[in-house]
Amino acid sequence: MDFATYRYLVLSDLYRLHGNVQLRTLAKELLLGDSFKYIFWFRTSKYTRDQRLLRYLVYPVARLFQRHYGHRLGIGIPYLTDIGPGFYIGHFGGVFVNSRCRIGRNCNLSQGVALGLANRGSRRGVPTLGDNVYLGPGAKVVGAINIGDNVAVGANAVVTKDLPENAVAVGIPAKVISFEGSHGYVARTDYDSLIAPPPSKTGRAKTDLAARRGTHADP
Repeated sequence: MDFATYRYLVLSDLYRLHGNVQLRTLAKELLLGDSFKYIFWFRTSKYTRDQRLLRYLVYPVARLFQRHYGHRLGIGIPYLTDIGPGFYIGHFGGVFVNSRCRIGRNCNLSQGVALGLANRGSRRGVPTLGDNVYLGPGAKVVGAINIGDNVAVGANAVVTKDLPENAVAVGIPAKVISFEGSHGYVARTDYDSLIAPPPSKTGRAKTDLAARRGTHADP
């Protein structure tokens, strides 16, 4: 990861939260914020690990802060997890993501969300989330499940099979009840007009999702 990509990711995350990318907003979040602090140090850990000088000077500090806020806020997302720009954690507490998961652009995770590994069966593996996905409080996605773009998953839902684009799914196991999508739940996604995206990096998670669609039959 280069600095331009790191900057883009951090500022896109900030924009999702506040609708601006001002330095004073960033400073306020780092001093007084909650979940954004974790996301910032998550991004910083991943960036500094790949830089020869920063790996020894900044990376250990970034990892220390990420662990600290992870324990304090109840968030467990390994710093090597592939997460696109505009990442947003609405409420902290009980948020856990497997390091092999792939999460697209502008995804919202609520408190109690888990994205986990299935070790056996037809869904062995980890979830892949597309762009503009909303996961409500307590939602669980375990195994090699593909969640399409603009999907909304309701509170306490347990997703056991792939969800197509624009689906709204609720229940245990989660069932699609409409195709109204995540509109209204995922906001402030127009940051590319303010922050120039690194062209070689954007859309990777979406491409990975498209490549994996259809590779698992419904159980």
